[in-house]
Order: sequence, then structure tokens, then C-alpha cells
Amino acid sequence: MRRVISVIVLNEHGVLSRISGLFSGRGYNIDSLTVAPIPDSNFSRVSIVTNGDERVFEQIVKQLHKLIPTYKVIETGDFVEKEMVLVKISTNERLADFEAILKSYHGLIANANENFVIGMIADDARRVECFLKIAKKFNPIEIVRGGSVLMDI
Repeated sequence: MRRVISVIVLNEHGVLSRISGLFSGRGYNIDSLTVAPIPDSNFSRVSIVTNGDERVFEQIVKQLHKLIPTYKVIETGDFVEKEMVLVKISTNERLADFEAILKSYHGLIANANENFVIGMIADDARRVECFLKIAKKFNPIEIVRGGSVLMDI
């Protein structure tokens, strides 16, 4: 089962290592991990996407609450979730078709030169998956996915 967790932590060294240790110590995989400072504060937001069973997930959430630098753990409720993906294709591909698909996902051409074009979208994880299936028709040279960024509503 796919799980998303947003953790607000004190912005200090070693916190990310301790959080990832909670997951690895229980054999639980992290699918996506994004960390960024919260503006005008001493805190950072850690956005985690994972898959696994309910029992292990509950244990991890309990351990996250016990970490000293943890201010808040949000594991349920409604989130706005966005993930960014960059796709590099050759200029020999059907560029007009690629740009039309990008626009349908609210994307854009992020960079281009005489050899390649890089398209970018930012959307929820499900739509990113759909976009990537379509993008494969353009024989991508490279695909880079960023981690999910979460904000509770």
C-alpha cells in the first residue's frame, strides 16, 4: 500500500540519517524522499513516499514521533502532492507531438539545444506515471524523477 508522510523536523545535522535509519532498520523501503528548509524558520519539511503493510508503517510513525528533533508528523489526511520529472529526447523525435503532450500535463520545454530537448512536468504521482508511459514513445535519452513534495491541507 502506498503511503505518504510529511515530517517537520528541527533543521540540524544528522536528522535525515536518523529518519532513514528508522526505515532501513525495519526493512522498509523509501520510494521518494525530499527535504527542504521551511522559509523563515529553524525547521525543515521531510516528504516521504513509501509502500508497505500497516503494522510496520504504524511502528515507523511511532518512532518518528519519538525522535527529538521531530516537531510534527503528518501521516494521514489530505495532502497536495506534486512530483517533478524531466525527460530528455532527441531533436530527431516528433517535437510538436512531444510539446503537445507536455502541455496536456501543464508541462513545458525546460531546455533545448541542437541535439536534444528537455521537457518538464510537475504533477501528482499518478499523472506523472501516465506521462512517463506516453513519453516512452519518444525514445527518451534520459528520465529524472524528483521526489514528491507534500503539503497538508
